[in-house]
Amino acid sequence: MVEGRINEVHAWAAKTPGLTVEPWTYKPRPLGEHDIEIKIDYSGICGSDINMLKDHWEITNYPIVVGHEIVGKVITVGDKVTAFKEGDIVGTGCQVHACLKSSCSPCSRDLDPHCPENMYVFNLKYLDGSFTQGGFVEAVRVEDNYVHKIPASIDPVYAPPLMCAGLTVYTPMVRKGVKKGDRVGVVGIGGLGHLAIQFAKALGAEVIAFSHSSNKREQSLELGASKFVDISSKEEADSVRRSLNHLFVTSSAESNQLNEFVSWMDFEGQIVFLAHPKEDMTFNAGMFIHTEVSITGSLIGGRKVMGEMLEFAAKHNIRPMIERFPLAKINEALEYVDSGKPRYRVVLESA
Repeated sequence: MVEGRINEVHAWAAKTPGLTVEPWTYKPRPLGEHDIEIKIDYSGICGSDINMLKDHWEITNYPIVVGHEIVGKVITVGDKVTAFKEGDIVGTGCQVHACLKSSCSPCSRDLDPHCPENMYVFNLKYLDGSFTQGGFVEAVRVEDNYVHKIPASIDPVYAPPLMCAGLTVYTPMVRKGVKKGDRVGVVGIGGLGHLAIQFAKALGAEVIAFSHSSNKREQSLELGASKFVDISSKEEADSVRRSLNHLFVTSSAESNQLNEFVSWMDFEGQIVFLAHPKEDMTFNAGMFIHTEVSITGSLIGGRKVMGEMLEFAAKHNIRPMIERFPLAKINEALEYVDSGKPRYRVVLESA
């Protein structure tokens, strides 16, 4: 049996609710026959990392190491790993396990994030009782089904945000059938939205960017949007009524915004939520009956679509806009992300 190389992992962990993390070590689980040990070079910070650290969802188990946008080099492979070798540049995202059985309804439909055996990279228990720990560490061990080679044309420092944010926006676009000629709206031009514009444009859609921040107008157009709508301007919002085939909501909407979203949609249009609204949303069912607009949501994406997304991003030169911090300044980086100031994703560098 192959043994892992790093058997005491140096990590940055939160011991209590809040943004402060501190050096911590833990013993990783034994390297399985289908596992890959990755020496981490880059790790992205996502908004859900902030939520977990602060225990916003009241599910966090402390001490916790977050981080689920992981890129690095393979340093060890299990006995039965055939698709990877030492030295490969790889990435892994939020999900690290599913049963992948043909008898499993979600897995058989490439919906493995909904598998009953789904495991996330942090805050869940393995069968031996130990908790999964995330990417703000020197190395991780991950099942080979959920490790992906980073295409050679993508500089690895730009890859971490693709492992979560890229997957999150690309998945519903292909599953909901975004195609050439569609009019696609993107609400929220941030960590998710700036990538959503690029993916929708590359799929052949005409993209309309929506934001309360008028200072994002020029950048949205540079990213590929054909039109920018300042949501606070009634005149600009009215100019797109009944015009969209798809609307991807990438930021936390207000509870009373749904009526306005529906007003932008063409008949039979689809509204897709990729971020939790701040509160429960209220609506009148009649507006859906009369417009035939549907509302849905999307979680992340399975292992198959992850591979497709990386190849698509490589082919169409889709890259996140990033700001870089050394891992040693992780607390400064977490505070910066929590402030909402990054344009648009933060990547921690281990080197």
